[in-house]
Amino acid sequence: MKGINTEKGRIRHKVFTEVARFAYEGNGPEVLDELPYQMVNGDDDPYRHSLFLERAIVGERIRVAMGMAIRPVNEHTPTSKGVDASMIEEKYYEPPLIDIIRFACHCCPEKRVYITDGCQNCLEHPCMEVCPKKCISYDRDLRRNVIDTEKCIKCGMCMKACQYNAIIRQERPCVAACGLGAIGEDDYGHAMIDQEKCVSCGMCLNSCPFAAIVDKGQIYQTINAMQSGTPVYAIVAPAIAGQFGKELTDTRMKSAFGKLGFKDVFEVAIGADLCTIEEAEHFLREVPESLPFMCTSCCPAWSIMAKTHFPEYAETVSMALTPMVLTARLVKKLHPDCKIAFIGPCLSKKHEASRHTVKSYVDFVLTFEELAGMFDARGVVFSECEEGEPLRKASSDGFGFAIGGGVAQAVANHIKRVDPEREVKIVRAEGLGECMKMMKKAAAGEYNGYLLEGMACPGGCVAGAGTLQPLNKAVYSVGVAQKEAPVANAIDSKYADLLPALEHIQEELSKQQDDLEPINRTKISMLAYK
Repeated sequence: MKGINTEKGRIRHKVFTEVARFAYEGNGPEVLDELPYQMVNGDDDPYRHSLFLERAIVGERIRVAMGMAIRPVNEHTPTSKGVDASMIEEKYYEPPLIDIIRFACHCCPEKRVYITDGCQNCLEHPCMEVCPKKCISYDRDLRRNVIDTEKCIKCGMCMKACQYNAIIRQERPCVAACGLGAIGEDDYGHAMIDQEKCVSCGMCLNSCPFAAIVDKGQIYQTINAMQSGTPVYAIVAPAIAGQFGKELTDTRMKSAFGKLGFKDVFEVAIGADLCTIEEAEHFLREVPESLPFMCTSCCPAWSIMAKTHFPEYAETVSMALTPMVLTARLVKKLHPDCKIAFIGPCLSKKHEASRHTVKSYVDFVLTFEELAGMFDARGVVFSECEEGEPLRKASSDGFGFAIGGGVAQAVANHIKRVDPEREVKIVRAEGLGECMKMMKKAAAGEYNGYLLEGMACPGGCVAGAGTLQPLNKAVYSVGVAQKEAPVANAIDSKYADLLPALEHIQEELSKQQDDLEPINRTKISMLAYK
């Protein structure tokens, strides 16, 4: 639960902090083998009533945070096995990006209607009477009604009939959170991810209360690059507003990142301004003359979903490069020998950055969660960071990319400025399940002439799996950033004139399209590893 200090959040933060400390101190692989014992000592009350199981789970989390694969269940090897391959700057995560630690999975019920102890065994038994399958009976040992799960069709009529609210519907949280049906279960009841369907949105990871679902990271590799003397520039997503509290102000951002070892920091809202201009021009040029509608492109999970499930409409996804890539391209033109670390709320950005047409610009991707571990490992106190030049220089619309509806509104605002007579109809969806419904309606012709905005995370980027704050606080903080922006629209941004300077951009745009043209889910999932 974002913004609430739970055991799940604490253990994830502790792992990220220890991996960052391991990197900063330049320790050898043997230290990784000691970490599970340091993090779960004999005095702790283990979460699963087994000290040995808890240490094994922590060991897997450490491996994943280093970018390594989870070990097979029957493999008895040190945590550090294979770590040498990860202790290099050029290391990308081992596929798959998002995985499940099998022995951390609680084997939750996949879907059931269940009568709880709240049942009063009332005289009326309305649940029995309304059940169309007559699958409810009284259990004398339990002294309450029970449901024959083999007969139950999960219609929910018994739930509505019970005046005590003693009947509930249970569903595995990760399954409920996945809008693409990518999560099933193995023969033992453990959740498992169908990697051909998964688009790495991370909503399953967000929802699992046992922290059994994990994503691979590049904390070590980023720190290793900085310590090697390579200039590493951080580019931060607009969703960073408010994520680290009030003390990490816009004017302290550069100082705080400098304490971690970054050469400098740039705002990805710059790229959002450039993306706005590109998408607006694409819409004006193509809709409805060549395309029935246009989809925004900045959310990679939504973009991949649209192209894989609706291949006949793949060309309707805007050709504009995402704000992350546009910002990285700009920084690398200014500093050709540098490396770029994107800092954001999104797990799918890790997937995007590992495509062969993107990874030459974006070297590392870290979430706000992972960055928080780095700040703690270095003992950074935000209130002690020096005040300096404000980071925010992009437009209000650029910062708005972080919240649901912000991308489409930015594009519409730009179009209104360049073509006041042009009406832009917008429809948007948040969560991949809703995005799927929106695309089905678009394919049926209901949204011809429209601009479609899809966001994999309900609420937008500020609700991404790598965020720290609850949605309402995050949205408020982005709103404050928008009010403080020097200009309102992308067209007025000081960076707008830089777009033509990004030479060969059309060539790169077509390459990115080529990455996703063969609508083969397996190929798309594996593009990163070619």
